[in-house]
Amino acid sequence: MLTIHTAELLVTGSAGSAPLSGGAVLVEGDRIARVGPYEELAAAYPHARARSWPGVLTPGLLVRGGDELLERTYYPDDPYEITELGTEPISGAEALADLKMTEARWGNSARRATQKLLARGVVAVAGRFTVPAVRTAVVRSGLTVLPSAPYEGPAALDPLAGRGAADEAFHGVLEAGAPARFAAFAVSGPAELLERGPTTCVATVIGGRLLHRRR
Repeated sequence: MLTIHTAELLVTGSAGSAPLSGGAVLVEGDRIARVGPYEELAAAYPHARARSWPGVLTPGLLVRGGDELLERTYYPDDPYEITELGTEPISGAEALADLKMTEARWGNSARRATQKLLARGVVAVAGRFTVPAVRTAVVRSGLTVLPSAPYEGPAALDPLAGRGAADEAFHGVLEAGAPARFAAFAVSGPAELLERGPTTCVATVIGGRLLHRRR
C-alpha cells in the first residue's frame, strides 16, 4: 500500500534542507519511498492513498528521561482512578509507596503514558527500562527505545522541554529509504511548534502506521 502524507509545510530535518511548502512523503510499507512536492508525487502515483494534514510535517520527536517518566511516574487510570488520585501524574518515592505499585500496575501506567507520548508526536524514547512490563508496553506501542541521554531539569512528557529549537528534538530525517516515522503539527512551522508545544500534534506515524490521530 502506497500512502502520500502531505501538509502545508514539510520539514525534513536534513542538514541544509529548506522547508518545502506543500511538501509530501510517499510511504511504502514501513519506509519512505520518495519526498517532494505533493502535486509531483500525486501525479506519479495516482493510485496512492492521500492523507492531508494541517500545519507542518516533521520528523517524529525524541523524549529523554524515559525511565523516569515510565518507571518512576504513575499515570492514573481515567476514569476509574481520577476521583481518588486526580488526573495529574504521580511521582516521588513516598507517593508511589502509598500506591503499593506492582509490576502489572506499572505496565498499565506505561501503556497510558505511551499514548500520551504518541499524542505529542513522539516516536522514540531514551532511557534504560528495568521493569519488564514497562519495557513490553513501550515496545508494543511502536516507540523506538534508545540508550539514556543526558538532559537538564526534570523529565517531561514534552519532548521540546529544555530545547532551544524544535529540530533539536527531531529523531531521524525524512528522506527516501528512511523509516516512515514522522508527525504532523497544527502550527505554521518549527518556531511556532517550539512556542505552542507538541500538544498541537494531529498525527503520528511509526513504521508507516498511523498510531495517533487527533479526533
